[in-house]
Amino acid sequence: MQTPENPTGMRLFPLSLIALAGWLIAVPHGLAQVVVKPAVADQLQPAQSARLTGFVGDRLDASYQHRILAQNVDRLVAPFRDRTETRCWQSEFWGKWFTSAVLAYRYRPEPQLKNVLDKAVADLLATQTPDGYIGNYADTSHLQQWDIWGRKYCLLGLLAYYDLTNDKRSLNAASKVTDHLINELSARKALLVKQGNHRGMAATSVLEPVCLLYSRTADKRYLAFAETIVQQWESPEGPQLIAKADVDVANRFPKPKNWFGWEQGQKAYEMMSCYEGLLELYRLTGKPAYKAAVEKTWQNIRDTEINLAGSGSSVECWFGGKALQTLSINHYQETCVTATWIKLSQQLLRLTGDARYADAIEQTYYNALLGSMKADGSDWTKYTPLSGQRLEGGEQCGMGLNCCVASGPRGLFTLPQTVVMSRADGVQVNFYAEGTYLANTPGGQSVSLRQQTDYPVSGQSTLHLSLPKTESFTVRVRIPAWSVQSTVTVNGQAVPTVVAGEYVAIKRTWQTGDQLSLTLDMRGRVVRLGDMPQHLAIVRGPVVLTRDARLGGPSVDETISPVVGQDGYVELKPVSAAKTGLWMQFDALFRLESHKEGDNKPVPLRLCDYASAGNTLDDQSRFRVWLTQPIDPRLN
Repeated sequence: MQTPENPTGMRLFPLSLIALAGWLIAVPHGLAQVVVKPAVADQLQPAQSARLTGFVGDRLDASYQHRILAQNVDRLVAPFRDRTETRCWQSEFWGKWFTSAVLAYRYRPEPQLKNVLDKAVADLLATQTPDGYIGNYADTSHLQQWDIWGRKYCLLGLLAYYDLTNDKRSLNAASKVTDHLINELSARKALLVKQGNHRGMAATSVLEPVCLLYSRTADKRYLAFAETIVQQWESPEGPQLIAKADVDVANRFPKPKNWFGWEQGQKAYEMMSCYEGLLELYRLTGKPAYKAAVEKTWQNIRDTEINLAGSGSSVECWFGGKALQTLSINHYQETCVTATWIKLSQQLLRLTGDARYADAIEQTYYNALLGSMKADGSDWTKYTPLSGQRLEGGEQCGMGLNCCVASGPRGLFTLPQTVVMSRADGVQVNFYAEGTYLANTPGGQSVSLRQQTDYPVSGQSTLHLSLPKTESFTVRVRIPAWSVQSTVTVNGQAVPTVVAGEYVAIKRTWQTGDQLSLTLDMRGRVVRLGDMPQHLAIVRGPVVLTRDARLGGPSVDETISPVVGQDGYVELKPVSAAKTGLWMQFDALFRLESHKEGDNKPVPLRLCDYASAGNTLDDQSRFRVWLTQPIDPRLN
């Protein structure tokens, strides 16, 4: 029943009494070593393999070579041998790097990286204490600050390695880490939700690997622990992530005196990490309240926080930023938030197959995420504003990198195996990126889909299908919500009923040589925000266009107004970006602010894609997305 201590009304059980019937059979579950049948199956399964070329493929390869392989892994392991920490988060870096490295290896399974992964796990396991602890905190500081947060990332890394290799040592080590945590909480009579920072969200985000561990061991103690974590969320001391799912994420708790302390209930990255775990628990239990809480919160974040570039947060917290994005905002759009927003959206896409999640991922990937990555893949900015400069973040915890450098690749490498995915009745194409993808068909075949495209430079994409023998199944292709004029053809024949914001489902008997082509609406859209003054931005396809000082013309802060056609769109003329350090360039007509009487003739000015803007990381490439419009009393 609903009480002040239990605002959700869900029945609460003591730890020892929680149980769910597990299924001790091996079942297909993406790329995992799962032995528990989930209560709810994902709608989509990852591609067998993917190899991207073109611009996105280049970005992936750059990160693979210059961030994943370049990492000094010995430096990441060293803190686990010392165990003297009392407040910092060195212990997150091994797991963050490792999980992104596993994603990179699944994308490009090459011996050099496999050897690095093997050694990284062996070195970490060598630091595990006899009682199971893997961490860098002093005994007297266990459970405090970022200790449990770091254990979470070690668990995620060990489980990722187990899924990749079926190496039982890593699974056993993960079990020992979790057993030690459960025993330590019990021995110290400590509420997990009261440990660490941000109303316990950092510590209780361990829910995700605990659920993954249960699905790989069928040990019901871990399911019980997971349910206990959620119960503690809903207590008066907790973040109430289910009970407050209908409350704006920026307003769930009062502004704290200590911005980064325990009272902070708006911390963006940690909140989304908890919801990732809640989705894993929903898969295991099928409890509708869990899924509903995540979906409501996701939609609220998108409606109130996510900006035009696809991310948000100020000083790492939700703040109602969507309505404020035209202003100068302190420490805006943390890359940890950007990557975790993509990861949470990927979870929901995999679970539901809903196009809105793919739309959100695409927006963030092409703008906020790629915009925070250094061109050679070696580094990531910590904050990525919508105007001004992009700058490198500082080193953290004496580790030679910071949280965002570690997080960026975790978002980047989610894409390859989700461009094309399998589903019960066929194949679903979520994104358009040049490359070749191999997916399973309902009949047990492997179908190859080669995407021939330069999207989003143009809106043209052709999918070439190849499979051993003919088979009847459904191919779904996504029509983005912004593409109001779209065409889809199969072998030159038009497909009827193409609706923006949905998947076009094409059921037929497919054979090698079939071609599925689509054309998306790449006209320059005008986005307006605010009044007195109003601000305008121009978006083409999924890509936000930006003024950059390198492109000439008046100051990027000058008041200018685009010439908008009668159809409501801005005419954009593509310009070669070869040897410019930019991905895309377009010319458009603008009227400059003028105090002269008479005709104010428009002049051409150049725009570039947001991912390229500011990429020199200095004043040379000052940029601006939102264009301030002059106040005109005749119009206002």
